[in-house]
Amino acid sequence: MTDDEASTRRGRGGMSEQRRHRVRLEISREAARLFWAHGVDGTSGDQIAEAVGLSTRTIWRHFRSKESCAEPIIAQSVEWELATLRSWPPHRSLEEHFATEAKRLASEIGTQGQADAGLGVKMMRLADTEPALRTAWLMACDQVEHELAAVIATRLGLEHDDLQVRLHAAAASAALRILNEYVGAGLLDGTDPRKLGDENFAFIADAVRTATGGAVGDPVDIAEVPAESGEGTADRLAF
Repeated sequence: MTDDEASTRRGRGGMSEQRRHRVRLEISREAARLFWAHGVDGTSGDQIAEAVGLSTRTIWRHFRSKESCAEPIIAQSVEWELATLRSWPPHRSLEEHFATEAKRLASEIGTQGQADAGLGVKMMRLADTEPALRTAWLMACDQVEHELAAVIATRLGLEHDDLQVRLHAAAASAALRILNEYVGAGLLDGTDPRKLGDENFAFIADAVRTATGGAVGDPVDIAEVPAESGEGTADRLAF
């Protein structure tokens, strides 16, 4: 292995990036459990360190503050959504794709994955009253918007920084954020999941279509998507 390869595969303190990710995630899990049980104010860095079996000094090597310890578990809560958006094929509707991927997830997710998803939902709920957690949640949602812009650009045959693409991505990601918060809150309150949305995910697709004025959600034929005509974005928008 060359020095450059070793540097790439190792992070701070000689720890591999994979190992560093695992440590950060385990710290985040314990921090999220403590935040949910005792509140953010009622949880100290020492308590997080004790729960994960590390020194407090090690915790601060990985995180800038106790609140930031929740960021990995919050970011992970949107990973399935991000992966689903990235793999959305042009010929499939959004509801068909979500339904297909949900079945695959159900067959593959393990006990730890289910526990992590539950912690993510709890952190979403705490984010309603904890500004630092709200920031972490909105950062994760911003990543969804960024990924969604690339997906929409491909489906509409536009550049990813086209104004219309950015507007659609912002509106659709906001709709997804609200749905995540709504469904998560309902699950924590003990609402029957069947009352929160249909099993085929049509409620998600409908929200995205509504947010984008029907531009995003249906199957498309990439070969038939018109190329840019050379006109500016302002010329294409009617105000």
